[in-house]
Amino acid sequence: MIVSIDDLRQRARRRLPRTVFDYVEGAADDGFTSGANRRGFDRYLFRARALVDVSAVDHSTTLLGEKLATPIILGPTGLAGLLAPRGEELAAKAAASRGTVFTLSTMSIGTLEEVAAAAPSPLWFQLYVWKDRSVTRALVERAKAAGYRALCLTVDVPVMGNREQDRRNGFTLPPRVQFSNVMDVLRHLGWVLRMSKSPRATFGNFVDHPSLTRTDAVGVARFTNSQFDPSVTWKDVEWLRSIWTGPLVLKGITCAEDARQAVSLGVEAVIVSNHGGRQLDFLPGAIDVLPEVVDAVEGRAEVILDGGIRRGSDVVKAVAMGARACMVGRPFLYGLAADGQAGVELSLDILTSEIDRTLALLGRPRLRELDRSALRVDTPATLEPTASPHRLETSTVTRRAGGTSDT
Repeated sequence: MIVSIDDLRQRARRRLPRTVFDYVEGAADDGFTSGANRRGFDRYLFRARALVDVSAVDHSTTLLGEKLATPIILGPTGLAGLLAPRGEELAAKAAASRGTVFTLSTMSIGTLEEVAAAAPSPLWFQLYVWKDRSVTRALVERAKAAGYRALCLTVDVPVMGNREQDRRNGFTLPPRVQFSNVMDVLRHLGWVLRMSKSPRATFGNFVDHPSLTRTDAVGVARFTNSQFDPSVTWKDVEWLRSIWTGPLVLKGITCAEDARQAVSLGVEAVIVSNHGGRQLDFLPGAIDVLPEVVDAVEGRAEVILDGGIRRGSDVVKAVAMGARACMVGRPFLYGLAADGQAGVELSLDILTSEIDRTLALLGRPRLRELDRSALRVDTPATLEPTASPHRLETSTVTRRAGGTSDT
């Protein structure tokens, strides 16, 4: 029986080859930051009020002027289509069915046009500023034409993080059967059969780019890897602001200085995120950075938390600390691998039911009325031995196997 996100995780682990599951779980270097995203929530305890009428709980919110049924939005995750055929389309449909946002990664298997055609949900598009600025401009223009509501610029990937487990596994695109993984692949023939129905296993948004000398998966992967630009600065954010008229969101903000700089450039929202611990290791957990960023923006931009969400109570803590909403990656990917669109919907249902129950027991029936008075802080961030079993297990596997975000 599946009753928690960790249950979905365990099913996903059984259904996916180890190489693919480790890609989802993967973290940079020692996995400290990935674990800190989870451990950080243990520092914040609730201050519950009694004898409050909680017969009608309301967890709806607004984000960038749009009413959402839940404060949970689906974040950009590269190669979601490796977990299920047309995975990005299925996840977008699931978000639409639950009244929330799906954010498509530039590094998706499905193209931005295919996903927009498949789902009526509010769609955001995540991108990078590439070395060839014409590549970036073309993606922005395609996002406009396809009706994406907001542009989500990832700012914490000047270079790729060191994900050692992917290197040990020989993770490639498309995945290859090698001597080291042949037995594991044979144990997951169901995944092989499902993926045989997938139309492609490559970065779909680039397959028709005129600069490609090879249009197969290997050629597309080489092209995209060559386009990451370590010279991107705030000047490029200004340029992007000039060519995109809709809401602009920056993902990867972890300090007050960058938050203030973002709002000074007219950014409508910032996402407190360390890329699921997949980039710079030994950053603090995202929840521990959240108050600093909320205070820095002073209400001039909306703040979203990304990192470590596994329970509805985590979402309640983040909103109490000033987040407008929370972005999730791994939780919905577990659902996608476990049962396609229905699995993603189940992941959202689990989290939202936990939010409702937490609000009722907390004596705060309306999400929008939460503030920091609902919390107390008196547990050290490093106090892992007393953490709940599902957190310990997740943290241990994360450190060994190496949370996913854009790529």
